[in-house]
Amino acid sequence: MIGGAASAGAEIGRAAAATDPAAFEALAQEIAGAGQIVLHGAGREGLMMRALAMRLHHLGLAAQVWGDMAMPPVGPGDLVLLAAGPGDLPTVQVLAGLAARAGARTACVTAQPGGPTPRACDLVLTIPAQTMADDGGPGASVLPMGSVFEGAMFLVFEMLVLRLAELLEQSPEMIRARHANLE
Repeated sequence: MIGGAASAGAEIGRAAAATDPAAFEALAQEIAGAGQIVLHGAGREGLMMRALAMRLHHLGLAAQVWGDMAMPPVGPGDLVLLAAGPGDLPTVQVLAGLAARAGARTACVTAQPGGPTPRACDLVLTIPAQTMADDGGPGASVLPMGSVFEGAMFLVFEMLVLRLAELLEQSPEMIRARHANLE
């Protein structure tokens, strides 16, 4: 089975590379200009959001994961970044509404931009990849359920971190200095 890794990796790479450059840049600018960034996603998408939150912290940004006990309130000047691969995640959609009512900007990373969750957000970054919403039938990935989307999220987020490092003028040494030292 490990022989399929190359084709699985290629699927993830194609999805990441097909992400709209203008939306990618808009998200980078939004993050760079935010007072604080709160991130949330469900399941494995949530793990990718946590990984991005860690890197945003390494960049010197005020990044929080929704639900953490020490998360401060959001308001004007803040960004709530949500993941909704299938496009229709009611709990994530509720958070988008709460953030908007608090005056924060909202952004959604999705594979289904026409879904109600992305439509409720100010900014949408579409990663055109298979999710649980469309994981059956001909042309389905060798990977199960939303794995292509989740893998592409990781790759796109790493490219986003590189772009943010440029925007924020953060050297690798500055980023490394913010890495945890209690490991």
